[in-house]
Amino acid sequence: MRCASYLLLACTAFAQAPTDLNFLSNQVDGRELREMLPNYVKARAFRLLDERRQRVSALGSSQDLFRHRQQYREKLIRLLGGPFPEKTPLNPRVTATLDFPEFKIEKVIFESQPGFHVTANLYLPKKGRGPFPAILFPLGHEAGAKAHEAWQYVLVSFVKKGYVCLAWDTIGQGERIQMWDDDFRQSKVIRSTTEHTISGLQTLLNGDPLARYTIWDGIRALDYLLSRPEVDAKRVGVTGNSGGGTHTSYLASLDDRFAAAAPSCYLTNWRRLLETIGPQDAEQCIPPSISEGLDHPDFVLSFAPKPYLMLTAVRDFFSIAGARETYAEAARVYDSLGAADRFGKFEADDGHGYTKPRRLAAYRFFGKHLLGAEDTEGEPTVKILLEEELWATSSGQVVTEFPKEETVHSLNLKRLAQVRGQAPSLDGLRRVLSFAPLSTPVPARSYGILERDGYRIEKLTFDPEPSILVPALLYLPNDSGRKPAVLLAHGQGKSAAHATAEQLVRDGKVVLSVDLRGLGETRAFDDENGSDWPRYFGDYRSAMTALLTGKPLAGMRTEDLARAIDWLRSRPEVDPSSLLAYGVDSAAVPVLYAAALDNRITSVVLERMVLSYEAVVRQRISRSQWENAITGVLRHFDLPDIARLLAPRQVRLVDPVNTLGQPVPVPVAKKSYPNAPIFRRQLSSSATDWSR
Repeated sequence: MRCASYLLLACTAFAQAPTDLNFLSNQVDGRELREMLPNYVKARAFRLLDERRQRVSALGSSQDLFRHRQQYREKLIRLLGGPFPEKTPLNPRVTATLDFPEFKIEKVIFESQPGFHVTANLYLPKKGRGPFPAILFPLGHEAGAKAHEAWQYVLVSFVKKGYVCLAWDTIGQGERIQMWDDDFRQSKVIRSTTEHTISGLQTLLNGDPLARYTIWDGIRALDYLLSRPEVDAKRVGVTGNSGGGTHTSYLASLDDRFAAAAPSCYLTNWRRLLETIGPQDAEQCIPPSISEGLDHPDFVLSFAPKPYLMLTAVRDFFSIAGARETYAEAARVYDSLGAADRFGKFEADDGHGYTKPRRLAAYRFFGKHLLGAEDTEGEPTVKILLEEELWATSSGQVVTEFPKEETVHSLNLKRLAQVRGQAPSLDGLRRVLSFAPLSTPVPARSYGILERDGYRIEKLTFDPEPSILVPALLYLPNDSGRKPAVLLAHGQGKSAAHATAEQLVRDGKVVLSVDLRGLGETRAFDDENGSDWPRYFGDYRSAMTALLTGKPLAGMRTEDLARAIDWLRSRPEVDPSSLLAYGVDSAAVPVLYAAALDNRITSVVLERMVLSYEAVVRQRISRSQWENAITGVLRHFDLPDIARLLAPRQVRLVDPVNTLGQPVPVPVAKKSYPNAPIFRRQLSSSATDWSR
């Protein structure tokens, strides 16, 4: 009998829900439902950016600029996780040298942190007398890492013009793949930006954006460059394209040892970025920088009045409108300091990349400011080398070259031991969620009733706050009297929750099944054009924008649940003394938070919830965890800590999962939740077994 019941349950749970359960068109009261959450988080960001612009517009004197730079650096270093690591010995070694008529390339390995090896190429002129000016060259995300064709054009051209140049493999690229697969001889996740964003989630949960690691690599690369006797320490520039433009901007804004900077195809501003392509991969995002009043012009202002050139492309995916606005804001400050001749912007009518027009502009700029005369000689002939010809390791990967090689994953686990919080509290939970639901009554609008055998479904919507609409289904038994209630939220939306809701209403419960913002009918369309991002990161764009504004998406969804409780308890059919909160998949975490913050919830069921944030940190690869990410959450608490705060109310777990959504054995789950009953769906005949 139990097996038959289970088969019926399985068929019901995974069958397609009735299409009339999704009852709204994409347009409601002039709002596009699938753009509701993206528009909401962008509007929040725009308000913060407008406030920042007003403050910065008052900058005028050198004293103002000095204070602004100090405040910027203090904020940025704090957002990067606090003080950088201690500077430990680089232990550099040259593994081989390539000799050419006009220059040589040394293949270098150094340690930016103990056991964390960085592979690099050092380009040294063979003509002229040193010490020479130097160029630090952070890489973009293009294939080939430091052997990418455009990078070789830049580096060989500079070295032939009399500069020492250093390029190094960024984390996740070239010889520094962090998620290396020995069988396939490539990264487990193919794309470097996917690697960055998986690792970036793990580090962010500890309070450290991935940029903490990539910036530190760049600072230590500069240390190595300046340790070379061939380099004139007073004439060092930095330039790079795309991800390299990002790190040019970061490094120049934080390190005073640079004399000139020229980021290519990166600088725009956050408003235009959010209006167009959205937040980029994790090392290009430092939450909650927007709520802290930081924007792209601050990278330039923190370098002023030293020479700075913005290299831009009219047809770049980084908005040229934003680049022009950043230029205008920074130019006003340079003008006020009497340094207008040290700041410029070069535009080429082409697309993304360190293309020849931008390369020529860079040679002219650095020639003027590091060599003393503008370079008009053009670009010399460049022989393009193969990627393996530039390897500094013999194997092509540091993780196979060094048996005890550190990775971002291993370093982040050590970092977890340093920062892990031990005293969770409800006040701490409210702070990290930025939890502040409105207290005004929540009116609901009805969209009709569906009659079913023994129960009915009322289709309705309510607004937990202005600009946000939550579609919901109210399941009501046909018999009269007050009944226990269930608030049900499913990560795939209320349509996917229908089988569970139907079982609960047939068991005599009133069920309110809701589409939390950005789920179900309000889910944003996948616009990633076939990339692997949605299956790894879900709605990364909205989740990251929310984090940048200082209010995580999990906190917003928790507020939706708080307002849903207000409305559900107001119904005459509901017994307010018995309210179960039931969360499934990605909605389970907000349900747990809502229960912790609201004593009106009398018990909790969490189905297919990831065991903990620490599990995300410990498992090398995760999927669909960004929407519940909270910056630095593990410095305060973890999910099992919150479950314990609910005592003596009961928390039940159903089919808990790991960070890839795979089932976790009950004994493993029990280690994290020793006092919680843990159910396996295939061993229970009905959802009501664990909802009573």
